Amino acid sequence: MSLSIVHTRAQAGIHAPVVSAEIHLAGGLPKITIVGLADTEVKEAKERVRAAIINSQFEFPARRITINLAPADLPKGSGRFDLAIAIGILAASGQIPNNELGQYEFLGELALTGEVRSVQGVLPAAMQVRDSDRTLVVPKVNLEEASLVNGIKLIAVDHLLEICSHLSGQTPLAIATTHARQQHHHPHPDLQDVYGQPHAKRALEIAAAGRHSLLFIGPPGTGKTMLASRLAGILPDLDEQAALECAAVYSISRHGFDASNWMQRPFRAPHHTASGVALVGGGSSPRPGEISLAHHGVLFLDELPEFDRRVLEVLREPLESGSITISRATRQAEFPARFQLIAAMNPCPCGYLGHPNGKCHCTSDQIQRYQARISGPLLDRIDMHVNVPALPFISIQSPQGNEESSAIVRQRVFAADERQRARNGKANAALNNQELKHYCKLDSASLQLMQRASDQLGLSARAYHRILRLARTIADLEHSDDIKAQHLSEAIGYRQLDRQPNRPSYGAGHIYSM
Repeated sequence: MSLSIVHTRAQAGIHAPVVSAEIHLAGGLPKITIVGLADTEVKEAKERVRAAIINSQFEFPARRITINLAPADLPKGSGRFDLAIAIGILAASGQIPNNELGQYEFLGELALTGEVRSVQGVLPAAMQVRDSDRTLVVPKVNLEEASLVNGIKLIAVDHLLEICSHLSGQTPLAIATTHARQQHHHPHPDLQDVYGQPHAKRALEIAAAGRHSLLFIGPPGTGKTMLASRLAGILPDLDEQAALECAAVYSISRHGFDASNWMQRPFRAPHHTASGVALVGGGSSPRPGEISLAHHGVLFLDELPEFDRRVLEVLREPLESGSITISRATRQAEFPARFQLIAAMNPCPCGYLGHPNGKCHCTSDQIQRYQARISGPLLDRIDMHVNVPALPFISIQSPQGNEESSAIVRQRVFAADERQRARNGKANAALNNQELKHYCKLDSASLQLMQRASDQLGLSARAYHRILRLARTIADLEHSDDIKAQHLSEAIGYRQLDRQPNRPSYGAGHIYSM
């Protein structure tokens, strides 16, 4: 038979659509033609495949070979189709059996020697192959990554000869078993190392419990970056599905998947010179950016006003939707981006606005221009605006020694997380408007407080809903089934930039009272 059909997988964003490699041998002058919207890397496969087949002691057919990668309108790139094309040519030429190829899917790039090299994006492909009930053949170096998917049938190979011997029944290969991978616990910086700042620590705990976005504002050296770097140490653990989603993003990125980070929440801290493409992703062949690499984790933006304003504006839609769609002339890709935003900024260009020593000499115009680098719509999407004031010298030189450790705070965060998961099935920050009506009902006293705050602060509908989610988390930390006036008051107090939009105060108080 001069026709064979072999299954493989393409890469389209976070998805891995199935591709059928149809190989047909016909009479005529020897020639290889690859059709099906193939990129340059795929078209170059004919030379790699030819050398690999010959160097594996097979005969390369001197016939007219047509390779169709279907569906034809799906863009195809990289060398991931090499192994499938080689198997198809050998099957079509009768050198290996053709009758059982429908039970397998093949991924792998071929060296000229016939060695099977690693490819990117194995994990998303494995997740979808499991649902197709086929056996996935992968390079042995990708076995650890693919085996994260429970219930999948895997065969790992080092060389083209190994899989050919298996398909011919000469040397059957064992089906690799998947098993629960042990979580690696990386040490995180401890909150106990941060002296003072009880208000900021309280805000960090609330943010961790409900996955709320948070902006720290204060002079240099007050502990903003230290606090943000300790958020990962108090966040709840990932479940298996969320861990697979995080690993899948890294699998298709230029970083690749690192098994030592399995079940760890990502913590990304790009420099303020990062471009918009670096932040949200892109390129001619779209790749995930920092917001997708921080999926189910933390995106920390230090020195927030130093980022280009146009770069910051691209965060507005992902903060609401939890995903990003990259559109190019010839292709489109969607990446998940449900990250927790933590940011830090100085109050003015010199950084010392509101400092007790009166060190700030910035003019009102300079302060206004500096703060205007962050647009109102972006600030409106940040749940908490928290002041981190300068510490007195005595607090630094002679700390009280009663600072809570991350382990203690994490226990409270875990308890609040369990309450909201049992009630909502999700974190409070992800509640939609209908769920807010059901889970965040206010009593008459709280409604009056909310009405006064809305009138005096000029809150938008978005800010109102974010305050409700924040109050729900505060109530969960207090083991309260209902949102009470004190919970709502504290939540309103974290909207400092709504209170004084032109020149916010930088004190330590956090309870809103009228």
